[in-house]
Amino acid sequence: MWSIVEAAGWPIWTIILASVVSLAIIFERLVSLRRSVVAPEGLLSQTLQEYRGGGARPALLERLERHSPLGRLFAAGVRNVDGSREVMKEAIEDEGRVVAHQLERFLTTLGTIAAMSPLMGLLGTVIGMIDIFGSQNASGTNPQQLAHGISVALYNTAFGLIVAIPSMIFYRHFRAQVDALLVEMEAQAVKLVEVLHGERHNGRQ
Repeated sequence: MWSIVEAAGWPIWTIILASVVSLAIIFERLVSLRRSVVAPEGLLSQTLQEYRGGGARPALLERLERHSPLGRLFAAGVRNVDGSREVMKEAIEDEGRVVAHQLERFLTTLGTIAAMSPLMGLLGTVIGMIDIFGSQNASGTNPQQLAHGISVALYNTAFGLIVAIPSMIFYRHFRAQVDALLVEMEAQAVKLVEVLHGERHNGRQ
């Protein structure tokens, strides 16, 4: 492996750095965007049960905020349960924008790596081509410099694509996963508002 890196020249180090960052983001998002972490099953029924048992207690709100991103939406709704339906929905939407931003964390960086890796490979290719042309002189061709230029050009092109392709695949996957999670969280939050507001309204009657 080290011989390949040496043959690829210094441009390969930018691609290696990009691959390390890309792998770190991929593994981090694979863990952080699990459904059981973001929108665990049964949280809605558990929240409704605890609210009916003791109302919007500070302990309940704190527990929801620490539980999961979906719990933070529920906490925003429960905290404003005494307001109108519109007030509850606005509070959840405001918190939802913050949650969405956190779910999309690092995805812009991953997308940038996916887009820039082929260009970094192209930079290595151009540098390799410069070495190839530099191998030509009045006395003929320098075989060692020619071989080095070809190695730099080919290895950088290949490594750039090797980094870019999986990075783009996971970027698209994570974007779709975040969108699906946000839709599900929104549906559950709306259901929470309807149930709590309906119970409060019926209780006053």
